[in-house]
Amino acid sequence: MTLSSLPRYVALVAILAVAAAERSRAQQPEAAPPAASDLAKTTQNPVGDLVSLPFQFNFFSGGPLGDRTVYNLNFQPVLPLRVNERWNVVARTIVPYLSIPLAGTPPDDRKTGIGDIQEQLFFTPANPGALIWGAGPILSFPTATNDLVRTGDWAIGPTLVVLKMTGPWVLGGLMNQLWTFGGDDVGPNINAFLFQPFVNYNLPRGWSLSFAPTFTANWSAPEGEKWTVPLGLGIAKVDAIGKQPVSLALQYYRLVEHPSSTGDNQIRFAFSLLYPVARKK
Repeated sequence: MTLSSLPRYVALVAILAVAAAERSRAQQPEAAPPAASDLAKTTQNPVGDLVSLPFQFNFFSGGPLGDRTVYNLNFQPVLPLRVNERWNVVARTIVPYLSIPLAGTPPDDRKTGIGDIQEQLFFTPANPGALIWGAGPILSFPTATNDLVRTGDWAIGPTLVVLKMTGPWVLGGLMNQLWTFGGDDVGPNINAFLFQPFVNYNLPRGWSLSFAPTFTANWSAPEGEKWTVPLGLGIAKVDAIGKQPVSLALQYYRLVEHPSSTGDNQIRFAFSLLYPVARKK
């Protein structure tokens, strides 16, 4: 597979994921759909039995950006696969599209395009206990067409998620670390850390309140420019459009620590198509 074919490959994976979910559902006896509250909990489990197609819209504004806004759309298809009776693997792809205003130019001057595509693979027990976990590799591919976020590097590292469901609560965290292992030798190497704690409180009828900020550190950046630390809250709802289960979420975060070139505020809206996977016992 060539580098130029990666975006088409990712789109094909997403299409095949939907087709596989629809075929599996069609071959199984008709069953009652999961309750909205139960499905809401499954959406909060990154390694659950759920094919999902999330579109995450992020808007960054304020601070040094002034009245300009950085727009970031992440397409994040998630595909759980059965390895054997003991293990599943959950593939999560992240395809970022960014529209970034250019400093010192008219407001309409922007750089747009995709960033580096990431692939996360979580190996997780097929029959988890009270503590649910998944671990595996994360890879980053130098696919960026937006020059402002281009790294030119191939990177790899570990990724881990741990969570627990207790009553209406879903508590856990996801983390990963990436290091460059090849590239064009232009600019600094990738040395990036991500940690996302999540605290979800589930309400009746598929509603939930969430705290899920994404803390990141760019260890290659100068001192004082390494960390991004958002704090805030969000609300989500699992519902259906016709017979199609969907999830809607809205979150606001104040970036209390961030590089000098990024904004102070983040608004995130997420829309996800959901395809629950029925496993044979």
